[in-house]
Amino acid sequence: MNQYLDRFRADGKVAIVTGASSGLGWGFAQAIGAVGASVVVAARRGPRIDALCDDLTAVGIQAHSVVMDVTDPDQCTDLVAATIDRFGTLDILINNAGVGGSIPSHKESPEHFRNVVDVNLMGTYWMAQAAVSAMKPGSAIVNIASLHSITASQFPQAAYSASKAGVLGLTRDLANQWSTRRGIRVNALCPGYVETEMTGEAIAPLSHMVEQRSILGRFGRQEEMDSALIFLATDASSYMTGGALVVDGGYSVV
Repeated sequence: MNQYLDRFRADGKVAIVTGASSGLGWGFAQAIGAVGASVVVAARRGPRIDALCDDLTAVGIQAHSVVMDVTDPDQCTDLVAATIDRFGTLDILINNAGVGGSIPSHKESPEHFRNVVDVNLMGTYWMAQAAVSAMKPGSAIVNIASLHSITASQFPQAAYSASKAGVLGLTRDLANQWSTRRGIRVNALCPGYVETEMTGEAIAPLSHMVEQRSILGRFGRQEEMDSALIFLATDASSYMTGGALVVDGGYSVV
């Protein structure tokens, strides 16, 4: 195979994808499996990840599903242990589990704010912490942040924006700790507005905003996020750590 294309392969590697039961996570699991990785898919919705596991297996990808909640550090540890038990190693962690919500800040309850931060930021940390001791030099962690890590939302999303900005700070610090001492790269992917089942019901009001505020004037597609994910998860990005790859159609620079 072409030496350049080889760098985008994950043959013989094992990946965990959290939040894999819907949206970008579902696609990320298929994408990293398509370039050669065995995949452990994890989420709170068991029937959904079982269905994804069946889809992956049907196209020849080794897959395993685990029902878990990233807000529980013990469940994160158990997920890593299950991965090692099933496949013997862990090379790629895709920290995708996340929640959102659009609530005016003067009306947002403490419970909602804490839940968003707990899943998006704390869950990312607990999973990275659980995974690192099992990962060898050359492994990669990809934290899924957001374009709203770096630019304000047009909707009231204080909890979401704060949590995703925190993911970028966490990414930089973990890269500083682990890339030199452990040989594990840590980067973040910041997707823009992408057509998924999560944005499906809000497509109409969002479409005009995205058309007006982004350079490319359209929603992103799953495969466009997949390409960026594969880059960060494989040796194609071997000289990148602590960074954030923004894939938002130019939304954040207008």
